[in-house]
Amino acid sequence: MSESKKVVLGVSGSIAAHKAIDLASLLTKAGCVVDVVLTRDAKEFVKSLPFQTLTRRRVITSLYDEEETGVAHIRAADEADLLLIAPATANTLAKLAHGLADDALGCVALALRPEAKVLIASAMNGSMWRHPATVGNVATLTKRGAEFVGPDEGLLSCGYDGIGRLWPVDGIASRALELLGLEQSND
Repeated sequence: MSESKKVVLGVSGSIAAHKAIDLASLLTKAGCVVDVVLTRDAKEFVKSLPFQTLTRRRVITSLYDEEETGVAHIRAADEADLLLIAPATANTLAKLAHGLADDALGCVALALRPEAKVLIASAMNGSMWRHPATVGNVATLTKRGAEFVGPDEGLLSCGYDGIGRLWPVDGIASRALELLGLEQSND
């Protein structure tokens, strides 16, 4: 049996952050080892416990999280086959595009092994998604090899109807598993 694929699941501060719990579950059920990185703003929407329970791994929430083998975010970056950011806010996209490393997620992105893949599922207000700054940040990240899934259209949490919803979790998981060369379990 081959070694399990390793996924770093970055969760940023969006109302859609709760959907990342299901995403962590699907990836774990598919046989992936999932390290979850919660940004400070993500912790306003979700807590570490559900992720830790489902993945059976400690959640990374800070640059200062340490492990027996060293710094948690560097270990995660060194081991990752895929960096999956879902949901990714406009702020997160801007930080990634400009190489900011002021939190664990930014540091993982910068320290990621070159052969690791990057998949981003954005969630934000449609005006934010269409703003030239965000469009430019998406173009920059795409040029660097990141792949985007979504966003989807529909009723947004802000009450508007349009683009900006997080892509369906099953679709995100399916694309992540394809990038890893795995098939999704139907459990």
